[in-house]
Amino acid sequence: MNYGHMNYGHMKYGQITLPSAAVPVSREVDVLVIGGGAAGIAAAISAAEGGASTMIVEQRGYLGGMGTVALVPAFCPYTDKVKPIIRGLGLKLMERMKQACDPGYQEEYREMLDWVPIDPEVLKRVYDDAILESGVTPLFHTFVYDVVLSPNGQSVEGVIVVNKSGRSFIRCRYIIDCTGDGDIAALSGVPFQKGGEEGELQPGSMCYLLANVDRKEFSRFLEETGDTGQLHRTVEQAIAEGALPEGRKSISGLAWVSDYLVGVNFGHVFGVDGTKAEELTRGAIEGRRTVLRQLEFFQKYVPGFGHAHLVASGEQLGIRETRRIQGDYTLTVDDFIAARSFPDDIARNAYYIDIHLATSKSDMTFNHLPPGVSHGVPYRVMLPVGIRNLWVAGRSVSSDRAVQGSLRVMPNCFSMGQACGTAASLALRDGADSRSISIPELQQRLLEQDVWLGEDFVPGTGAADSREAREAGEGH
Repeated sequence: MNYGHMNYGHMKYGQITLPSAAVPVSREVDVLVIGGGAAGIAAAISAAEGGASTMIVEQRGYLGGMGTVALVPAFCPYTDKVKPIIRGLGLKLMERMKQACDPGYQEEYREMLDWVPIDPEVLKRVYDDAILESGVTPLFHTFVYDVVLSPNGQSVEGVIVVNKSGRSFIRCRYIIDCTGDGDIAALSGVPFQKGGEEGELQPGSMCYLLANVDRKEFSRFLEETGDTGQLHRTVEQAIAEGALPEGRKSISGLAWVSDYLVGVNFGHVFGVDGTKAEELTRGAIEGRRTVLRQLEFFQKYVPGFGHAHLVASGEQLGIRETRRIQGDYTLTVDDFIAARSFPDDIARNAYYIDIHLATSKSDMTFNHLPPGVSHGVPYRVMLPVGIRNLWVAGRSVSSDRAVQGSLRVMPNCFSMGQACGTAASLALRDGADSRSISIPELQQRLLEQDVWLGEDFVPGTGAADSREAREAGEGH
């Protein structure tokens, strides 16, 4: 057996040779999903519902990824501003969260599909129930230490995991990398890119929940002052007076879980590489300090927040960008702007290109498609070069940096994960690899699972949204 490898950088303190040891095989499964965020949840459920024995491995004690671990306060849009284009499992799980919230929440957000606030504790339980109902076996509090490759290096035979039970090997026939960082692909030797031309990365954000706030008083303040919901005027005033540092001149978002509880996404922590523990450590400490300064800003400058109480901050920074794998196709900004469709589409995306400033003095990039227009996400972006039984779903799929700034959000991750899990179940049935399954059959299966691939979509043709794209082009 061959071991994958990863470059750990300069070994400042030298190195040691570990003694060889027999590692117990703790599990054998058809499909192994690594990472329990939106992509991983959808991948695992889809694979299990397709008949595969499926395990999901997650380093925390709960599922949800950025929505629970980092307390990202709201789901990004599910619509193209005209209709829902993220459907299937992603929409079903968000609606299930709504139904599990209290009556006041349900009444306010029942019809909303864009920027729906997340109640993280409710969402954790919803995800637990969903994977267990589908027959997925969860394994929490577990890290992947390494991968084991086949003798020819073209397949992943399983992973070595480490947890409180010790070190063990999980054998699998197929594996789906939903780590968000392309960890399994990188360990398997798949080439990748990271960040911009000079290695710069989008900043992280430390999100948090504030209780004991008064939404009605806050709303009156906005009406009386004419400030925006993102507090542009108030934030700029606080920066000018030294109460906030230079940088983003508005709040990214306030997500009201109730009239007294609000999720906050505000500001940035710069220079953090989410693939390095040392930088995540620094980012967490700096992020909590940033939250304290922001809390003082809210209490002093924003009516309705005078007695705000910080009840939770993210376990880690919200990370926007790390690795982008090299896949069979690289989705580009030209594909986005042209609203291009592909014969192997497995999802649609309309979320704008959203690249956050790399430093406090950099610019931010936003690029929107016209309302009602979306582009296709081809199956090939999830196929890492050189490995036959591995899929990658989520923000680390094969794309250029601009499109990664659009694909990275949770609704898209659900869609990509659902496609990977469904593909893995088809591969299992046919004894095929990731590149040998029938794409039209995969697309038909996704349509049967309420995935939306375009109004006029015909499996195997990529003929989706052609009319909308043409009309948008004529309007420019």
